[in-house]
Amino acid sequence: MNFWTATAIVLLTIGIMEGLAWVIHKYILHGPLWFVHKTHHGPRKGWWEANDWVSVVYGLLSAALVVWGDLHAHPVFWVGIGIMAYGMLYFLLHDVIVHQRVRFRHRFGNLYLQRIIRAHKIHHKHMGRAGSEAFGFLYARRRYTPKKLSDVDPK
Repeated sequence: MNFWTATAIVLLTIGIMEGLAWVIHKYILHGPLWFVHKTHHGPRKGWWEANDWVSVVYGLLSAALVVWGDLHAHPVFWVGIGIMAYGMLYFLLHDVIVHQRVRFRHRFGNLYLQRIIRAHKIHHKHMGRAGSEAFGFLYARRRYTPKKLSDVDPK
């Protein structure tokens, strides 16, 4: 497979993952799997929360696709790479920048990051399963653009 086709598959997979993650977050994690996801909406009682198992499932799926695709010289390899890339972006934006599960204190002047941080703060404004909004991870609508930089200080 050539470079451009592989790159297109990876980028398309990242886009599909954002849409799929939005649907899963809104209708499954805030629905029947709330008992797992609620650990993310309450105060953390340690480094690990039950909600982290969701990322483990995505990681296992990615690894399985990469291994199977490699063993069979199949394009599904690049889908697995795309899922892995989405997971890395999610970890960086969500866990490192927004929730600071890895200590990284910084104020961002980048409009995209400001929007992501503010949208996620608004998402967490409701501690229960109902009433939340902004279910995406890599995309936040313009309405989440903060009026001033101090509105997006991560902590």
